[in-house]
Amino acid sequence: MSVRTRDRLGGRAAIAGIGATEFSKDSGRSELRLAVEAVRAALDDAGLTPADVDGMVTFTMDTSPEITVAQAAGIGELSFFSRIHYGGGAACATVQQAALAVAAGVAEVVVCYRAFNERSGRRFGAGVRQREPSAEGVALGWGLPFGLLTPASWVAMTAQRYLHRYGLTPEAFGPVAVVDRRHAATNPAAYFHGRPITLADHAASRWIVEPLRLLDCCQETDGGQALVVTSVERARDLPRPPAVITAAAQGAGRAQEQMTSFYRDDLTGLPETAVVARQLWRNSGLTPADIDVAILYDHFTPFVLMQLEEFGFCGPGEATDLVAAESLPLNTHGGQLGEAYLHGMNGVAEAVRQLRGTSVNQVPGAVRTLVTAGTGVPTSGLILEADGEQRARGVV
Repeated sequence: MSVRTRDRLGGRAAIAGIGATEFSKDSGRSELRLAVEAVRAALDDAGLTPADVDGMVTFTMDTSPEITVAQAAGIGELSFFSRIHYGGGAACATVQQAALAVAAGVAEVVVCYRAFNERSGRRFGAGVRQREPSAEGVALGWGLPFGLLTPASWVAMTAQRYLHRYGLTPEAFGPVAVVDRRHAATNPAAYFHGRPITLADHAASRWIVEPLRLLDCCQETDGGQALVVTSVERARDLPRPPAVITAAAQGAGRAQEQMTSFYRDDLTGLPETAVVARQLWRNSGLTPADIDVAILYDHFTPFVLMQLEEFGFCGPGEATDLVAAESLPLNTHGGQLGEAYLHGMNGVAEAVRQLRGTSVNQVPGAVRTLVTAGTGVPTSGLILEADGEQRARGVV
């Protein structure tokens, strides 16, 4: 994988199974149990058993290690296990790691998972608490004494500059929240099922950190999500249509920090997302016009706008109009603003459903989906595609 040359990963692996727990504010059970429930559900969806699994990938922030989840889920020997750093930025990279293992023959069936009690347990939105000393913690230390204590406050710095640069007001963020919540309202799995909002609701919601209002900020959720990755050839023999991994990438920009990259030359974009975008377009040979559905990481609404611009769906400062026009289907599950905050893993699952034709907000004829992971941190992304062979045979 290189930021300079095209890789050879595309088309060699696929997502064959997806599974999740319910999404709640108080799961009433351990994070390990949530992980195991999600893994078993994903394997059932794929038509596989724990005995088929020989690889596991999760996040460094996950409290349930790969070997512990394997043991609790009845999985036997593992030939591959891996973890990705930087919180939500890891979501798509877990699938990339799994695909690399499958393509290299290191593993045949890899399960990616993420599980936490993020609402009833550790709430990431509360900011820095009891942090172990580390080199990356030094960067946070430059802002903490001045009140930059939470993710919302870190994003607000960039969001304020974005509004200033393009002559916009905080209402520019409203279309993202409204679109997500409208999709969540028709999604029975979403926490905000049946509860759409309007632009007026967004504008009336209380300030969290100006220019961010309550409805600009994602939920805090208890739950688990898992995905099963295997070869395209094996996936074709399984019960569900495969979501082929056409391209996968990770990205970190120059002067990158974890949520506090305030010393860059420009604060109105997401350079780490640009690194991912260049790789995905180059490796897939696709352009923004080829994407049928975009599932963009939406922990905060301003960063959805910036992602659209970094990926080239529109010009700088134009994304709020693009979202309002609804010319690009966006976050059809409701996103983390509306469905659940699962560090982006539920977004990958929604991309798979769109390609299977089983989304509750199905986009007719969806063939290609773009999925992104957490922004403001080193990040990752995927382009998933319906299997061409099965499409030719009319299976999907």
